[in-house]
Amino acid sequence: MFNVLFTGLFTGLALIVAIGAQNAFVLRQGIRGERVLPIVLTCLLSDLVAITAGVAGLGVVIERWPAALPVAQVIGGLYLIAFGIHAALRAWRPTGLEAGDGTQMSVKTAVLTALALTWLNPHFYLDAIVLLGTVANSFGADRWWFLAGALIASTCWFFALGYGSRLLRGLFAKPSSWRILDGGIAVVMGALGVSLLAH
Repeated sequence: MFNVLFTGLFTGLALIVAIGAQNAFVLRQGIRGERVLPIVLTCLLSDLVAITAGVAGLGVVIERWPAALPVAQVIGGLYLIAFGIHAALRAWRPTGLEAGDGTQMSVKTAVLTALALTWLNPHFYLDAIVLLGTVANSFGADRWWFLAGALIASTCWFFALGYGSRLLRGLFAKPSSWRILDGGIAVVMGALGVSLLAH
């Protein structure tokens, strides 16, 4: 039970910590201290909906067509390995991240921007629905513990990123910090991808 929960936690963190438009937006707004809570809650709600749909939906498909699981695991494993390679390339040529400029945005604009950066990103569907759903369903009845771990990861990450980013402004402005972060992500994702393919 707890090993599945922790697997969900670490898998969720490995996916969500990757540098992307959504995280860059949360980081910038956190550094500026602007509309942080609505943005964090929007990202969390999006993850809750998508990951739950992935776990529940793929669970139904696998119960009706058991042969779908090995296919999904191969696809998920290959995607994880590709994701790890992409993270390794980012680690090879890292860039710093600076806070955005401009006037203060409204709550509505902040929420709509967070929604757009989340739901208009095709990787969000692959990560939250396909990939996490596939890994979760490989645990059978314990997949809901995996879901709980993944949602804990999202909660911890977005609140830490949104509210802790002001303290880390100098650190995340340095390319070397992103190199270490992306290097770790590359190792975790590659190892998980290989384990899925070998499962």
